[in-house]
Amino acid sequence: MSDAVIDPAQAPPVSAHWKRTVAAVAAILLGLIFLVSGGYKVLSPFKAGEVLEQAQVPHGLGVLGAAALGTLELFAAFLLFTPRFRRWGGWLGSGLMIFFICWVGYFYHVLVGQECGCFPIIKRSVGPGFFAGDAVMLLFGLAAAAWGPRVVGFKLPAVVFAALVVFASASLGVNSFEQHNAQVPVPVVVDGKPVNLTHGKVFLFFYDPSCMHCDAAAKFMSKLNWGTTQIVAIPTVNPQWAASFLHDTHLKAATSLELDKLKKAFPFVDPPFGVALEDGQVKQTFSQAQFDVPLPEPDLKKLGFVK
Repeated sequence: MSDAVIDPAQAPPVSAHWKRTVAAVAAILLGLIFLVSGGYKVLSPFKAGEVLEQAQVPHGLGVLGAAALGTLELFAAFLLFTPRFRRWGGWLGSGLMIFFICWVGYFYHVLVGQECGCFPIIKRSVGPGFFAGDAVMLLFGLAAAAWGPRVVGFKLPAVVFAALVVFASASLGVNSFEQHNAQVPVPVVVDGKPVNLTHGKVFLFFYDPSCMHCDAAAKFMSKLNWGTTQIVAIPTVNPQWAASFLHDTHLKAATSLELDKLKKAFPFVDPPFGVALEDGQVKQTFSQAQFDVPLPEPDLKKLGFVK
């Protein structure tokens, strides 16, 4: 029996195996990041929206932006985890990474030094290292796109994307309902006495006494005509500085030190943060980005909390 002769032209390329392996590893690593990041944004759109508005997303668009970005990130994770759609996942993931890099680069002069909340599993500050880390994730995406298998068919991705849109919309609705129907703790100790905050107009102001943004916000709000609205100021750290903070900023407010109880009812990321209550109902919340002069005066006037 003669030896079989193999045509070199029909033999698989030597590099095919390792390229597929690199594409798979890169896709899984990037997919895990997008899974956690997208899940956080979709499940907690209001918290994630605060982070996005701190990153210069226009006021009022943070929550919708979080839901939209979270949906795309989860979709990218699905594509990256599914071998036959890995190439599309690589292109979508690369596009998202380029978007993040360009956004932070454009606003770098404002964001430098701030903690980046783009990916909750990765704690880092905006600086040169930020771009290096995102460049590595971009390379993961490009590897998956370049060396992933050719995609055939698009019906399943379309169904999954539609399902993710429905899921994100439902999560947004549930979170919105919970936020606007939050139960005000009763009673709350204010200036050493138990007080019921479910009567009349009450503005809760969460602040860090050492935060310059909080200081500027309090000084601006001290000049507003609050009428019968009661202001309750809650320090998030260093409660021993509460009295001096209010004295220095001239903000006429009562003080409550029950941070844990109030923050559990009205969760937020970073101060300053405000909650407008009327007869115990949440009329509006004010994230950090909504305390830049002349904000929050227009919204407070619209609500009737200031004259």
